Amino acid sequence: MSQVEVYGIKNCDTVKKALTWLTANQIEFEFHDFKKEIPNAELIQLWLELIGQETLINRRGTTWRNLNDSQKSLTDTDSLIDLIMQNTSLIKRPVLKYHGNWTVGFKAETWQTYFGKKQN
Repeated sequence: MSQVEVYGIKNCDTVKKALTWLTANQIEFEFHDFKKEIPNAELIQLWLELIGQETLINRRGTTWRNLNDSQKSLTDTDSLIDLIMQNTSLIKRPVLKYHGNWTVGFKAETWQTYFGKKQN
């Protein structure tokens, strides 16, 4: 298993940019596509604990907007995990694991610092 794991949706523009950046910077990674490999409840629970709901949930996307008010206001962790597993597009992308640390989203400047790379 690679020390860099990327979770996301292959056709997501932000994920494409992140994967391109990793490849251009010769960083080996393992990619997990939410559409082919739904994250399990334990992994989502870990993300909620380490990253937090406010950062993990994509509230700007169509999937969020299509939820009803009761789904948007879930406070029960198990119900929220079930909702995320049924709607993986609710997860901000990409989710990155590097040396046991987790981060969400892609900004080249941030990743350059994170990976100790100089700007190309």
